[in-house]
Amino acid sequence: MSAQENSATNIWKIWWLASRPKTLPAAAAGVVMGSALAWADHSFQILPALAALCVALLLQIGSNVANDVYDFERGADTSERHGPLRVTQAKLLTPEQVKRGMWVIFGLAALFGLYLALLRGWPVIIIGLAAIISAIAYTGGPFPLGYYGLGDVFVFIFFGLAAVAGTYYVQTGSVSSAAWWMSVPIGLIVTAILVVNNLRDLDHDRAAGKHTLAVMMGAQGSRMQYVLCLAIAYLILPFLIFLKIVPVITLLAWLSLPLAWKSLRIVFTQQGKQLNAALAGTGQTALAYSILFWLGIVLAKMF
Repeated sequence: MSAQENSATNIWKIWWLASRPKTLPAAAAGVVMGSALAWADHSFQILPALAALCVALLLQIGSNVANDVYDFERGADTSERHGPLRVTQAKLLTPEQVKRGMWVIFGLAALFGLYLALLRGWPVIIIGLAAIISAIAYTGGPFPLGYYGLGDVFVFIFFGLAAVAGTYYVQTGSVSSAAWWMSVPIGLIVTAILVVNNLRDLDHDRAAGKHTLAVMMGAQGSRMQYVLCLAIAYLILPFLIFLKIVPVITLLAWLSLPLAWKSLRIVFTQQGKQLNAALAGTGQTALAYSILFWLGIVLAKMF
């Protein structure tokens, strides 16, 4: 391999690190859930579903890249933090390079979003612009949401409500009650990922003046928030089955409980870098929950 090829390979590896691939299952979970519900209503469309998936993944990557550079510029990222490597803080890329990459990523998300907007009109444009602005404003801009305890709310809105209901909408042109309801468990499980992240960084964030909910509530309060997010996400299913909003067999989503339990144990027994395993595990839980729910929908239609 030539020096030029080796350099190109290294650059791709650096950007792969910046994308934080372990967070991507969380971005896919809402699209899978929304597509499952569209399939249940005989309205599944593969191209809008794939475009929605690309938008979700690119928005997640863009948000990760934005956090990388803006946390560094605010002094919240140092060599002492316990999270995955941040490429700006590690000087693998300059802040200017990371910002340029961020805009390229959001630009690609906008292109896929434009296709969806051509299908379904101005609501898609509004949701897309709001998602991009929120992704940047999480740690950037004059009022960074994540620094004032608002990150959890916006994660729930965009990874839950917008992802599930939005994916359903671009395939059907409307939003069913099931799509609204099932956005809640996905939003809560993905919010639980942020809870783990903020619990891990609690002491460091406090020292940096970053007022996350974990800083406000303390470690024990954050652990209870994590339990509450997962408990509601799983208990809402029997409630919706009782209301006949979803079929009984969608309880197959409960087969993801061992993943959730494994992460829960880590949250209550570990700290620091060891919590990274719970962060990844909670993301896997969100995706497994959605896939198993879709399997239940398929089986319900078959039998």
